[in-house]
Amino acid sequence: METPVFEEIEPASDCDCAGCRHWRRVLPHAPSGRALAHPAAYRTLVVATAAASATAVSALAAGPAAAPPAAAHAPPRPGVGAADEPGTPQGARAPLHGATGRPAAPPAGAELAGITRAEIIDRAGTWVAAKVPYSTTAYWSDGYRQDCSGFVSMAWKLPANEWTGSLGTVADRITKEELQPGDILLFHNASDPQSGSHVVIFGGWTDGTHTAYTAYEQTPPHTRKLDTPYAYWSNSAKYLPYRYKGVTAGKASTADAGQAPPGAAGPASHGVAGYPGRAMFGPGADNPYVTRLGRQLVRKGFGTHYTKGPGPRWGEADRRGVQAFQRAQGWRGGAADGHPGPETWRRLFS
Repeated sequence: METPVFEEIEPASDCDCAGCRHWRRVLPHAPSGRALAHPAAYRTLVVATAAASATAVSALAAGPAAAPPAAAHAPPRPGVGAADEPGTPQGARAPLHGATGRPAAPPAGAELAGITRAEIIDRAGTWVAAKVPYSTTAYWSDGYRQDCSGFVSMAWKLPANEWTGSLGTVADRITKEELQPGDILLFHNASDPQSGSHVVIFGGWTDGTHTAYTAYEQTPPHTRKLDTPYAYWSNSAKYLPYRYKGVTAGKASTADAGQAPPGAAGPASHGVAGYPGRAMFGPGADNPYVTRLGRQLVRKGFGTHYTKGPGPRWGEADRRGVQAFQRAQGWRGGAADGHPGPETWRRLFS
């Protein structure tokens, strides 16, 4: 039933009609404009209420209204509902914002910054940890817009806030088989950019079937990290994989690049027994070597970061455990990056 609507009519203070005299006796404390001070207002309320009641009765007699058609969405997954398919409007391409909140134009001739995959995932993780609120108009303290494309711009360390219509200009199209942590899955709806357009960061496959992956994304109400069906919950066929043009393989730390860290007896050998190579460790890695590494960290007293496991899937607990071990060797800076190279492996398993 609709809410009754009435018009309040404020009579002159000296009105001496029978109705006004009656209401002043009944509600002498009611201030003008809040009570039904004049009979005309009372009549209006009665008529409006009666009309609303009649409308409600007619609606009931006609039978229940047809329910709106349900929106199509991806099949539900355990613990995941329709709320995991967010609506993500976005802002346009814009410069970074400075500390004052004013646009700060990128330096003249700014080039794409080189960045490793580990850095991309680490930068994305800072927004996940901070639960940065989703906004198409607000800018986080790092100068990046708090929407999906601003999130990717931040993770890739771009000199400006791109949007789904321009991210492809700083990236190369790749195939599903080529996806690695730090790449993106991009859907830009050119006909209506505010409808469906979205972008997420690929964090690695969740299993060997390559049917689901860990997605880092900026979405209402805030940044999240969530296992997601490939390519996305909805409009899956329209999400295309891209790789940032500035991504680099990364440099090994001085300790793990075949050079001896300060205080070491001599140069380390890359032919360390049992060492599988750096590619076996890092975001997206899932193999027995990660389990073996984690168990050895526990034995050596560096497993305090594990809440469960260790297991075959590389995680932050593995990285922090390795970093703690490296620092215990007296290594600092890039030599203690949390990623095991041959010298870290040799010392850990010696």
